[in-house]
Amino acid sequence: MSDEGYELEYIKEAFYTNWVAPLGPNVDGFERELASWIGAKHAVALVSGTAAIHMALKAAGIERGDIVFCQDLTFAATANPIVYQNATPVFIDSDFETWNMDPEALEAAFDKYPDVKAVIVVHLYGLSADMDPIIKLCRKHKVILIEDAAEALGTTYKGKFAGTIGDYGIFSFNGNKIITSSGGGMLVSDYEDKIAKVRFWSTQAREKARHYQHCEVGYNYRMSNIAAGIGRGQLKVLDRRIAKKRYIFEFYKRQLNGLDGIRFMPINDWNEPNCWLSCITLTGQVRPADIMEALDNENIESRPIWKPMHMQPVFEKCDFIGDGISEKLFENGVCLPSDTKMTDDDLLRVCNVIKGLWTYS
Repeated sequence: MSDEGYELEYIKEAFYTNWVAPLGPNVDGFERELASWIGAKHAVALVSGTAAIHMALKAAGIERGDIVFCQDLTFAATANPIVYQNATPVFIDSDFETWNMDPEALEAAFDKYPDVKAVIVVHLYGLSADMDPIIKLCRKHKVILIEDAAEALGTTYKGKFAGTIGDYGIFSFNGNKIITSSGGGMLVSDYEDKIAKVRFWSTQAREKARHYQHCEVGYNYRMSNIAAGIGRGQLKVLDRRIAKKRYIFEFYKRQLNGLDGIRFMPINDWNEPNCWLSCITLTGQVRPADIMEALDNENIESRPIWKPMHMQPVFEKCDFIGDGISEKLFENGVCLPSDTKMTDDDLLRVCNVIKGLWTYS
C-alpha cells in the first residue's frame, strides 16, 4: 500500500460511519497510537501545535502577569500562547552546540527572574535540546517545563523521545511537518488529570448536562475525526519519513561539506534527530542571500533560519537573556529543501546550484 492509501482508508471509514466531525474513533485512535509510538502516558489531539502550547500553559496555571522563559530561536507560534494567557515572555538565547536553549543563559535568567512560572524549550528543526541541564534547573527552581517538539516528532535525546522528557510535550501536524493531519497538534503528558482537563477546556468547557452548561471559558480546539484519520495514516509511515529526512541530510553533507565556510546543523552523540529540515550556516564570502537567490532563480525554494523572537517587532519590549547566538544563527543560516518526495536527482540539482556559487566566488 502506498503512503497515501492509509489515510484514505481512515477517511473512508469516517464517512461510511458518519463520523465526519467533530471527534470520533479516529481522534481516539490517533491519541492512543501517537502516545504509544513515543512512550507518553496520555495525549489529547487538538487543532494545532499552537493550541497545544496554549493548553499546556493553561494546565500549568500560567496567568496574567506571570513570567515564562521561552527559547528565542523559534517560530512565533511558540511564544504567542504566552501572550494569550496575558503572561510575559522572556527570551532565552541558544548555543552553537545545539542551536537550542543555552543552559547557561537559562541559569542567568533564573537568577534575574526567580519568580518565573514555566519554561518552553524548543527542539529546533528536529535537533534535541540538551535536556539534562535544563531539567535540572527547572526542578531546582520548581517550574514547569514544556517541550515544543513541533518539528521533532521521532527525535530522541539519550534514547527518550523529544516531547516526553518535560512536564508537557507538544507536536504539530501542520502541512509542512514530518507527518501531517492537514492541520493539527497533540499535547502529551504523564499527568492524566491535566490532560483530562485540557480535553474538557478544548471542547468548549461543556459540562456533563443535558443542556449546554458552562462554568469555565472553553476553546474550540479539538481535532476533527477526518483530520485525525489523515494523522493515523501518516503515523504508519513515520519511520520511513524519518529515514528519508536523515538520508537527505547525509546527502547534503556528502556533497557540500568540503565547501569553504559551510557548517551543518549540529548532531550530538546523545541526539538522534529526525532532520526535519537540513540546515547550514555560512561564514565565508558566500552569504545566505546568495544561496537563496541562486536557488530561487532555478525555481527552488529555500528559507532563512527562524528570525529570533527578541528581534520581532511584536516582542521588542520583552527581555532577552544571552549573547546573541540566536541572532548570529539567523544572520548566517539557510534551510535547504528537505521534502521527503525529493529524489537523488532533485537533491543533486540543489547541490550543483550551491556549488556553482563557490566556483564563481
